[in-house]
Formats: sequence, C-alpha cells, structure tokens
Amino acid sequence: MRILNFARRNFKEIIRDPLSIIFAIILPIFLLFIFQQFDIPNDSYKIENFTPGIIIFGFSVITLFTSTLVSKDRTTSFLVRLCISPMDQIDFILGYILSIIPLIILQNILFFIVAILLGLTFNINIIFTILISIIISILFITMGIIIGSIFTEKSSSGISSIIVQFVCFTSEIYFPKEILGKTFSKICELLPFESCAKIIRGVLNNNLELISSRNIIVFCIYLIVIFIIAVLIFKKRMLSDNK
Repeated sequence: MRILNFARRNFKEIIRDPLSIIFAIILPIFLLFIFQQFDIPNDSYKIENFTPGIIIFGFSVITLFTSTLVSKDRTTSFLVRLCISPMDQIDFILGYILSIIPLIILQNILFFIVAILLGLTFNINIIFTILISIIISILFITMGIIIGSIFTEKSSSGISSIIVQFVCFTSEIYFPKEILGKTFSKICELLPFESCAKIIRGVLNNNLELISSRNIIVFCIYLIVIFIIAVLIFKKRMLSDNK
C-alpha cells in the first residue's frame, strides 16, 4: 500500500506538468510522421520497422522525464522527509516506476494510433507489443532514476539529453548499424538499446526469428544490473542528503 501511495503522489506531480507530458509524446510522434513523408528506399524506414525505433526513442525521453522528477524531489527535500517513513529504497524505486507506467501506456497507444493512420496494419500483435514495451520501459525509467539521484535538476536534464541522442545512434532508429562499420556495430550489440528495438520489432511483426537469444540476454542483464545500481545509488544519495 505504501508503494501505491507513493506512486499516486508521483503521478499527481507528473500531471501537474502537462508540457513535459506533451513533449514526451508529441516529439516521437512528430519524428514518426516526418520520416514517413520521406521516400527512403530502405526497409528500416517502413512503418512496421520504424515504429519500434520510435517507441525506443520515446522511452529515452522518459529517461529525461524521470531524472527530472527524481532530482526535483531531492531538490525540494521531499525524499529526505520521507526517510522517516517505513519505506525502503526498493519501495521508492517501484513507486517511481508505477507512477510512470500510465504515461508509457498512453505514449504507446498514441504512437500506434498515428502509425495505423500512416499505414500500419492493425492486429493483435500491437497489443502484445504494448505489453512487452512496458517491461522494456523499466530499463529506461531506472536509468532516469540513477541520473536523477546523482545530478541536480538542471544538470540531470542535460545528461539525459545526451542519453537520448546516444540511444538514437545505437538502436538503429535513424539508420542500420552496419553502414557505420564493424566497430560501431559491435558497440550497438553490447549495449541494450538495439536489443530493445529488435525485441519490439520482432513482436510487432510476428517474426520472432528477428529476436536472437543474445538480444534477450543482453536486455535482461542490463535490466537487472541497472535496477540494482539504481537501488544502491538511490540509497547512498538518500543517506548523504539526510546528513
């Protein structure tokens, strides 16, 4: 119950800043619409292949959104006051995750509505994709928690913006990794963002052969490790802020 109460409080804080919500949704939709207006002779830009990349881009914006929320709570000493509550660090992390999941769902629904209007075929795989996307989004939310726990409100937005661009260039949103050479391709394979995009693309297109065991392993490893790091850093920051 305490996790739900904290999540409810966070959700109220989120909806008090409608401009950030609009930015997190409108910018990816704008990119989806603009790129579909170009006649690019590459399968990567077909609506069924480009939409998963836009979903990942939207999640990177969520990283920025989350980092700002967490750093703002630290700036206002809200989290310091909560130290006297019986909540532990995992409760706080889960509270932040649960409060942002509704935004993730809204984001995905609007993405697919626009994608369908642009030519994507509606089928049951869209529902499965949204469900898988919720799980994948946890990786990006916890990244935002780490950034917000380390940096101030002003600097966290700058660091998160760098992450947004980094995600774009390593998840094959704009172009296939192969055109940049073997070294860059290897970097993409070692990072989780390409794997996230391929998992979503495979589910959306009902082509599970696109999803390799490496993609699943890489994603799971990063999700577990980053979640643990988020808990540890959040705990350390809470203790230091409370001194």
